Amino acid sequence: MITIIDYGMGNLRSVQKGFEKIGAEAVVTSNPTDLLKADRVVLPGVGAFRDCIHNLQQGGFVEPILQVIQQGKPFLGICLGLQLLFSESEEFGLHRGLGVIPGRVVRFPEGMSESGEKLPVPHMGWNQITLQGGTPLFHGIADGSNVYFVHSYYVMPDNPAVVAATCRYGITFCAAIRKDNIMAVQFHPEKSQAIGLQMLKNFAEMKD
Repeated sequence: MITIIDYGMGNLRSVQKGFEKIGAEAVVTSNPTDLLKADRVVLPGVGAFRDCIHNLQQGGFVEPILQVIQQGKPFLGICLGLQLLFSESEEFGLHRGLGVIPGRVVRFPEGMSESGEKLPVPHMGWNQITLQGGTPLFHGIADGSNVYFVHSYYVMPDNPAVVAATCRYGITFCAAIRKDNIMAVQFHPEKSQAIGLQMLKNFAEMKD
C-alpha cells in the first residue's frame, strides 16, 4: 500500500491519479498513524515551506515520518516534499525543516540569464535533468529527459553524494536526491507525462 500524506498542502489527487494510471493502489490520508501501517510513503507539497512545516507539526505527522524513514520504508518527496526533508529554508525568514537531509533551501538568485535571455522566477515548465549515478527511481529513464518544474527555491545538500539529478536554470541546481530509502524530486512526476509515470512505477515496485 502506498500512502500519500494529506496535511493540507499538496496536489494530492493528481499524485494519486498518477499511481492509478500505472496500476498501483495509493490512498490519501490525514491520519498520521496510517503512515506506520504503509508499505511506502509519499510526501507531496505545494505552497510555502513555513506553512507546510507548520501543518506537518500541527497534524502530528513529524514523528511518524521520521519513524517511517528510520524503518527503511521507501519514501518519496515531491516538490516541497523534497525541501521539507532539509535542515532549514530561507523562504519568508529562516524556518527549520525535518532535518533528515543536512542542507538548506534557498531562492534562485535575481537577474539570472541564459544565452543572453533573462530568466524569470519561479522556474516554471519543462526542463532537462542530468542523472547522477544510478538510483532505482530513475530506472529506464534516459539522461536528459524533460520533466515539469514549478518552484522559486531549490535545495543545497551539505553532502553532494546525495544528489541524484541536477538541472540547469541560470545555475545548476539539485533536482533530485537519494539517500538509502529516501528519494525526493524538485519536479512533479505526476505532471511529467510518460517519464513521470515511469518514475512512479519504479517507486511502486521498489524493494524495501
